Amino acid sequence: MKRENVIATKSFQFAVKVVTLAKKIQNNHKEYILTKQLIRSGTSIGAMVREAEHAESKKDFIYKMSIGLKEANETRYWSELLYACDYLLDVDYHEVNNDIVQIIKLLASIVKSSKMSN
Repeated sequence: MKRENVIATKSFQFAVKVVTLAKKIQNNHKEYILTKQLIRSGTSIGAMVREAEHAESKKDFIYKMSIGLKEANETRYWSELLYACDYLLDVDYHEVNNDIVQIIKLLASIVKSSKMSN
């Protein structure tokens, strides 16, 4: 029986949420530059996690998860900026922020524990 990969599931669901939210902002505010950055970094998290699933070595796994963590931190920045510039409603911002904080914590824990067992 295969265990669920929590970070893979959460990062994919987050990517879907980010794309949907960016489309909403683009439709309502005609804002494309910041939302493009949000989409790029927000979808890159899951892509790095997916790559890490088939890493060539422990070092490669840690590297890919670390890049995912950096992308998650960048995504948090773009969402904070969109919120500060009044492109994101309170409810949307808090939902995205809660999700990205969870993902950051998971990725940081994975990277840390992987480094310790290396």
